[in-house]
Amino acid sequence: MITPNVRRRGPGTLLQSLASPRYLLSAWPWRSLAYQLTTLAVGGTLVVVASPVYAPWAVFVARLGNGYDAGSLTSWFLFGLLMVLCFAPLVAIPLGALERRRLYLVMPEENRSGHRPPPPGLWGWVRTRYSEAATWREVAYAAVMFPILGLSLLVTVSLTVATAILAAGPILLRDENEGPIALGWTTLTTPAEALPYALAAPLTAALLFYACGLISYGHGVIARALLVGPPKEELRAELDQVTESRARLVNAFEYERRRIERDLHDGAQQRLVALSMDLGMARVDLDEGSPADLRVAAAQAKADDLITEIRELVRGIHPRVLTDRGLRDALQELADHCPAPVTVETAIPHRLPAHVEGTAYFVVAEALTNVYKHARADAVTVRAHLAPGHPGAATPGAPGGPQDDGTAVLTVEVTDDGVGGADADRGSGLTGLRDRVAVMGGTMRLTSPEGGPTRIRVELPCGPIPANPTP
Repeated sequence: MITPNVRRRGPGTLLQSLASPRYLLSAWPWRSLAYQLTTLAVGGTLVVVASPVYAPWAVFVARLGNGYDAGSLTSWFLFGLLMVLCFAPLVAIPLGALERRRLYLVMPEENRSGHRPPPPGLWGWVRTRYSEAATWREVAYAAVMFPILGLSLLVTVSLTVATAILAAGPILLRDENEGPIALGWTTLTTPAEALPYALAAPLTAALLFYACGLISYGHGVIARALLVGPPKEELRAELDQVTESRARLVNAFEYERRRIERDLHDGAQQRLVALSMDLGMARVDLDEGSPADLRVAAAQAKADDLITEIRELVRGIHPRVLTDRGLRDALQELADHCPAPVTVETAIPHRLPAHVEGTAYFVVAEALTNVYKHARADAVTVRAHLAPGHPGAATPGAPGGPQDDGTAVLTVEVTDDGVGGADADRGSGLTGLRDRVAVMGGTMRLTSPEGGPTRIRVELPCGPIPANPTP
């Protein structure tokens, strides 16, 4: 039986390689040594660049040891805190970017940044960077770099010098002008005395490589914890969980709203209707125009007004026409009840999912309410059409536009010729609309210059287009 020639792969990570007996024969020792040497270079540069940030703290510690007065200590403490808050991120952000690139030497994985894309402009960059946790984790890493630099300097330099002296000892002592070599526990004066120690140089070199590997691994773990954002797979899994939970919340909210509507319609409203009928029957037994008749008539009028209010409330919770006849007729009913003249243009060939119809209906209802209350408009146009595509995509069929993959998007536009000046950041109603549309995975765009016109455009994903849609 002939076995295939399978190439054996080495350890995949630095930690696995350290636990392997073939560690010194792999590339990891040299990568770890390179990481330590570049740590010395980066740390030395950081000591110089970050001196304005840590200098006040050095003065604070020195004065604290000399027992200065509390006022001076407080001043230096506050000054040091101000330097950290203002200037430490300016040092830590480029340091973090450099360290994520250097981290590939010992952890060749996806070392992506945890920063968010900032808005355009200097102020947008400052506001984003100074308010996100990733920046202050980089500041913490810059502080941790100082003890790491000290440890790397002590171990790497001492073991490197010891290895070099042991290996070159016999050669150095051959020169009569060279003095003896002191090793701490003994002094070497002749090449013969240095030769046994030269044979131990490979052991110190191996100790150097293992020490570099251990320190590099610990340094890399700290760097990943403070500098590297979550991997794309984790973000994608969290996004899927959020999407699923959002869909469950939407369904639960829709179910609860329909339950409230049913309870009001079949419970309180029917009882009020019965009460109004009983009051009407009671008036038959009373003398017309008598005080008792007037009081019963007033009570019956109040009951009728309450019935009307409950009907309006039920219609606002979930209009019956939307359930029975669909979005087209529901939008037309909204237009009929609006004080301002409204033109409705729809191109919806079939019924849509209930949550899509409900969201579109309440978007138009809130927009028409805002027009009536604030816009002082003379004409309003409501357009709703269904088309293939995805929310926020280009127009299907246009050059560079999306291909028809069986999905549909409902686009709703409400335009008025009012005074304009609407701002979603200042209006709770518009903010609520945007949040409601976002929950459905849709997009909302508002344009409202001063003087008008105001246009609200909402795009809602409807899922796959059914093969035999219900008209």
